Amino acid sequence: MTDRAKVLFLCTHNANRSQMAEAWTNHLMSGEFEAFSAGTEPSAVDPRAVKVMMEAGIDISDRKSKGVEAFRGMEFRYVVTLCSDAAENCPYFPAVTKVLHHGFDDPPSLAARCGTEEGKLAAYRKVRDRIRAFVEALPHYLGEDRGPG
Repeated sequence: MTDRAKVLFLCTHNANRSQMAEAWTNHLMSGEFEAFSAGTEPSAVDPRAVKVMMEAGIDISDRKSKGVEAFRGMEFRYVVTLCSDAAENCPYFPAVTKVLHHGFDDPPSLAARCGTEEGKLAAYRKVRDRIRAFVEALPHYLGEDRGPG
C-alpha cells in the first residue's frame, strides 16, 4: 500500500482556491495524496466556487472554511500557499514539512471586473481549471515524480 503524503493548501480565506485545490487533489490524486485546506483568515466558502466545482462533478457544498489552528498537531509533508498573502503569513511548520508557493488569481477579484453573472462564473472557471492542471502535475511540483514501476 502506498504511503499517501498529507498536503495542506493554504490561502487567506479558505473560500475559493484552497477549497478547489483540496477537492481536486482528493478527487484526482487520492492514491498519492491526502489533501486538506485552511485559511490564514478563514471566512466562508464562496457559493460561486461551489457552483463551478459542481459543474466539474465535484460537490464542495458541505465544506466549511477552516483556520490553520484546526490542524494543530497534524503533520503535513507539504504545505502549498496559493496566494501571496498566505505565503507572507504562512505559519511555522516543522522542518519535515516542505512549504512552497504556487499562486493563482483571486476569483472574486477577477469576477469584480465582469458585468454579468455568466462573466463572473467564467472567471471562477478559469481559476478552477488552472488549479486542476496544477493538481494534475502536483507530483512534479512537489518533487514526488515516481516514474514507472
